[in-house]
Amino acid sequence: MRSNSLLVAVVALLMAGCTATKKNDTQEPVIATLGTQPIYASEFKYVYDKNNNGNDDAYSKESLSEYLELYTNFKLKVMEAESRGLDTTTAFKRELEGYKEQLAQPYLTEKSVTDKLVQEAYERLKKEVNASHILLTVSPEADPQDTLAVYNKIMELHKRATAGEDFNKLARDHSQDPSAVENGGNLGYFTAMQMVYPFEDAAYKTTPGQISQPVRTRFGYHIIKVNDVRPAQGEVKVAHIMVRSTPGMPKADSLAAKQRIDAIYKRVQRNENWDKLVAEFSEDANSAANGGELPWFGTGRMIPTFEEVAFRLKKEGEVAAPVATPYGWHIIKLIEKRGLPPYEDMEQNLRNRVAKDSRSELNKTAFLKRIRTENNFTEDAAAKELALSKASDNLLKATWEFDAADKAVNTTLFTIQGKPYTISDFYTYVKAEQRPRSKGSAAHHMNLLYDAFVNKSLLDYEKANLENKHTDYRMLVQEYHDGILLFQLMDEKVWSKAVEDTVGLKAYFEQNRDKYQWGQRAEATVISAASKEVLAQVQQQLANRKYEVSAKPADVAFAASKAELTAEAKTALDELANRLQNNPRLSLVVNGHTDAREDAASKRLAQQRAQAVSAYLTQKGVSAAQLSTQALGKTKQAGPDNSETGRRRNRRVSFTLYSPDLNVLAENLNNDNPLSVQITEKKFQKGENKALDLVKWEKGSYTTQLNGREYLIIIHNILAPQPKELNEVRGVVTSDYQNYLEQEWIEQLREKYPVTLNESEISKLITE
Repeated sequence: MRSNSLLVAVVALLMAGCTATKKNDTQEPVIATLGTQPIYASEFKYVYDKNNNGNDDAYSKESLSEYLELYTNFKLKVMEAESRGLDTTTAFKRELEGYKEQLAQPYLTEKSVTDKLVQEAYERLKKEVNASHILLTVSPEADPQDTLAVYNKIMELHKRATAGEDFNKLARDHSQDPSAVENGGNLGYFTAMQMVYPFEDAAYKTTPGQISQPVRTRFGYHIIKVNDVRPAQGEVKVAHIMVRSTPGMPKADSLAAKQRIDAIYKRVQRNENWDKLVAEFSEDANSAANGGELPWFGTGRMIPTFEEVAFRLKKEGEVAAPVATPYGWHIIKLIEKRGLPPYEDMEQNLRNRVAKDSRSELNKTAFLKRIRTENNFTEDAAAKELALSKASDNLLKATWEFDAADKAVNTTLFTIQGKPYTISDFYTYVKAEQRPRSKGSAAHHMNLLYDAFVNKSLLDYEKANLENKHTDYRMLVQEYHDGILLFQLMDEKVWSKAVEDTVGLKAYFEQNRDKYQWGQRAEATVISAASKEVLAQVQQQLANRKYEVSAKPADVAFAASKAELTAEAKTALDELANRLQNNPRLSLVVNGHTDAREDAASKRLAQQRAQAVSAYLTQKGVSAAQLSTQALGKTKQAGPDNSETGRRRNRRVSFTLYSPDLNVLAENLNNDNPLSVQITEKKFQKGENKALDLVKWEKGSYTTQLNGREYLIIIHNILAPQPKELNEVRGVVTSDYQNYLEQEWIEQLREKYPVTLNESEISKLITE
């Protein structure tokens, strides 16, 4: 019930929307006063417009009054939570800060740049580029002179390549991409969002057959030759059978793997069951249990040889001849192909990927550039030079320190909207962020740390002032602030109280009994069957009311020529006794089995064993009325009479379990078709069962048809209207009791914080 009330509270919270937090020092009109706290007309109008925009009767007297009532009730609860200090606890502050961090994200980005990048990515996904590259590595944090040296080398290679030298040979001889020795720098086909963005951007902007200008990525400098551009192949789903064969394995093993895959392929060609072949032969453990099925993939996601064969398949179910990859041999079967989905279907996924992709750096750069200007970032060049001059080799060892007593560190480095950031602030950041570095100079790393400090300061300042800059954000934060408080207090005052206060709940029920009444009801059994033949089977078995339960207890074994229970047997019988005690409607037949002789002595021993089991169950608390015993002949399936298996199978007691529950009958009849029979036995109200409503409500049996199914309806009794008992309507009563407690609480709050409405301001809203 708490979940239902929580839903109501959330709806109320959403209706209430969000409230302004900043104090209003002007003479702004007040629409209502709660105790001494005003609700400003502008605040209420913002919230009201947000939640009623587009409603035809949005500014009617009735609509405004109703909403103002809800809003004041909401505000009263929040005021009470604040008066009790619930907004000062560590848990509250931690939870609110977590929400603020999430809510801030859309305001800390350059939306226009994101929109452009998302659209660009989608357009590029329509094409695939085949390109080769030459890479000369250089760290993103390398000193300028080292970066320049690598740049000059890549420019020299660019000059040679554009002059006509063989690009693949240049890649093999000079590229620092380890794969270049094997592939001559050829990366195969790729599409958008598979390469780092600067590389992708250069490749997509270079004409086929041409070579790009040097491009810098986090790996170093590249020159890219575009070999081909083709329409995107889309995505493919395939299944495969794999036989492992890796480079370097003994020749005999490699040959055996090839012979094995060829033999499997012949069986595939004979249309033998694919799933069985996969389960029996595939050595890909991850997919073998699933018919060899692999996840959807597109260009550049799989080994090129595998990918090429997969995309070459045209018809669903088509199977390709074995193909080799570095993992082994594969037989590939096409399941399905699909093209690029519409932009609308991909947009959100692309936005998420762009946010994590290297192209997000473009967004970050644009955002920082904007807030530099908006927040009047001003830098003192002399102070910056002084701060950077204190770099030393200790910075490379991560042991750099500064003298906090030095007055110079109090010098202002830069200001953001007039707020000063000192050299001391920067040095404190350096101490916290320094890391051991094996390359580069201390001066260069101090410069990098300075740039990072400036960016962090700008970002932190923007975050801290979002509520002043963006009304929507301020309102959202307040909404979450109030919502957390409301949840805590509603839980205490309403939800948990209604569940835990059993005395109060019962008293409320007794005072309001007239609200909880049964109408006329039929005590009936409703049987729905898929056909008349199935319904006839049900009717034949109905009178018996003793149906064998399919989940049989395990047999109990005995030692040869003995009727004493073993410890293992007693453990099994303890579980069975518990099952019977928990469901007194179950009955059990204990079957003692004779051995191969089937003489009088053998039958007597079988009966003794059955009785020993029955006696043990009775001793454990099972009602004797639930038990019966019998001695059965030998088990024909046990094996030859003179075999040990046959003798052991006949030294046992088995069980047959019965239940009068009609659901057991339905379960037995539904073995082949789970919808063959459905049986419901209960007290029905009018309108609760359509088939029952079709027949006369009088005692008796009736047949009818509905929605293509056959029905047998047995009305055992017609019950006159009568009051409901608490245990029959506890959920509904608990919900009503919660509403009662909430209304009672609101009345108390209105006494504590008297509500005064400004009718003239309400009238103005209607007029406007």
